[in-house]
Amino acid sequence: MTIIKKLFEKREITALMFLIFLFLGVSLRNPDFINAQSISTVLKGSVLYIFLAVGMTFVLLTGGIDVSVGAILGISAAISATMIRDGSSVILSVALAITIGLIIGLINGIGVAVVKVPPIIMTLGTLGIIRGIMIIYTNGRWVENLPDSFKMASQASFGPLNVYFLLAVITVILVQLYFSKTKKGKYFAAIGDNIEGSVLVGIPVNKMIIIAYAISGLCASIAGVIFTSQVGFVTSNTGLDIEMVAIAACVLGGVSLSGGIGSVVGASIGAIIMTAINSALIFLKVPSFWNKFIQGLLLIIIVVSDVMIHKCFQEKARKQRLSARSESTKDTVIENDLPEESIFLGGNEQ
Repeated sequence: MTIIKKLFEKREITALMFLIFLFLGVSLRNPDFINAQSISTVLKGSVLYIFLAVGMTFVLLTGGIDVSVGAILGISAAISATMIRDGSSVILSVALAITIGLIIGLINGIGVAVVKVPPIIMTLGTLGIIRGIMIIYTNGRWVENLPDSFKMASQASFGPLNVYFLLAVITVILVQLYFSKTKKGKYFAAIGDNIEGSVLVGIPVNKMIIIAYAISGLCASIAGVIFTSQVGFVTSNTGLDIEMVAIAACVLGGVSLSGGIGSVVGASIGAIIMTAINSALIFLKVPSFWNKFIQGLLLIIIVVSDVMIHKCFQEKARKQRLSARSESTKDTVIENDLPEESIFLGGNEQ
């Protein structure tokens, strides 16, 4: 029982169990939901959310939030699509789109870390600016007629798994190793857990926060390029509200909105869950207009649960500190009450 309890204390395991039960539960109503084709479709569809969740994890761990990732995804998709459509090199187009996402992330990070603009205000402002630029850039029209060779890249597979999904898995593994095995990787959670303490022990807080937002922008722009390849066209509303799904995925996978807690593995499982829920609604023949309602309701439940879990962790930590302090005080009292002969060996025995 102790082993099982410890497993379920890991929120990544809880998220994985939820995903398994989701597939099993929906398959009772529609057995086709659990076949290989359906699972493959869910995994392929989760790639965008996984990349967004990876970047968002960096930001959330520091105690921040980035609501501009949907807009960054959209502008990166629009730039890469127009350049490729107009005959530019695919490599150059993709590189430029990703670089722009990185630069926007850097601007967000500098605004939050250096100028001290609250994260929600900074990234919300960035979102509005990018949305306006995107409409001007595309003239409010769809970007389509992309080369078939570019669109076919999204159909490539390695065995039963889509190449983009494999790329996402490799990214998650590398980032998780960075978080868990490197000194700098652990800085992000340390900042979110105690920013004042991080400053005192010499962690370059501003630098790490800027890096977190830069990586978030980078991941969002990669997601934008992948979206362009998968869908084959871009609208002026591409990426609209997807930031809420990314945040929900992270929190569902155990990343705390309060900062300092979470893993990129859990966030990625949360991303797959969000995709699976959308797919499940289709298999259950739920009208599409319920999607937003269910996503919003799920987000509220997830956030409330996160707040409650965070309070439990704080209370547990407080009790442990009080217990340790009590034990320390007790030891001091006992030591002070001992006779001198008991404290100093070889005392007055004569």
